[in-house]
Amino acid sequence: MMSEMSAAGSIAVIPARGGSKRIPRKNIKSFCGKPMIAWSIEAAFASQCFDRVIVSTDDDEIAAVAREWGAETPFKRPAALSDDYTGTIPVIAHAIEWLRERDRVPQAVCCLYATAPFVQPDDLQAGWQALQSIDVEYAFSVTNYAFPIQRALRLTAAGRVMMFQPEHFTTRSQDMEEAWHDAGQFYWGHAEAWLKNQPIFTEGAVPVRLPRHRVQDIDTPEDWQRAEWLFKAWQAEK
Repeated sequence: MMSEMSAAGSIAVIPARGGSKRIPRKNIKSFCGKPMIAWSIEAAFASQCFDRVIVSTDDDEIAAVAREWGAETPFKRPAALSDDYTGTIPVIAHAIEWLRERDRVPQAVCCLYATAPFVQPDDLQAGWQALQSIDVEYAFSVTNYAFPIQRALRLTAAGRVMMFQPEHFTTRSQDMEEAWHDAGQFYWGHAEAWLKNQPIFTEGAVPVRLPRHRVQDIDTPEDWQRAEWLFKAWQAEK
């Protein structure tokens, strides 16, 4: 099965720009003994889903670390795609266009985040399988909210609270629809979907469900510390 995956012309693209401000050098900062990006690179190779594992970066140091762990850095990401406002889709589309200009046309492309140390090869394989379904453009990781979002609160300017949906004040938690959110690990997509700038969060996408203990957004130093705690606890139980 893995050889069939590789023959299908799929690649992994790991976006890793150098301008992280809240956690400086986040993509190559040591996380539980390895540069953060190394965990994603190793998971990509272990999944055996990809012909190539490419890191898209504007930073020479990040590129060097990526190559040390076996990834390719065949191009330098343009500055126009390396600021705080550039979304994921244009970055992946740029990588696909670069490959197409050299007659190396991928059929499926997985955007794998550099700050996803919990990602597992089996999850990437599940995403690949989900992408093969009829009328599917994307497959990406999700996890469920720990608390019913229908009972979320907002803090007012006066220092008080209000419910976003006050009609659910008396609704039992077990009677509310379960809600899910993007797990921020990977996004499989057909090359044409990326190139056409197709939105990901639509009915054309299939979710790959992950347990909450393997999901942690890492944007602040507090996030980083919590992620290391979770990771060490998870590894100790394996």
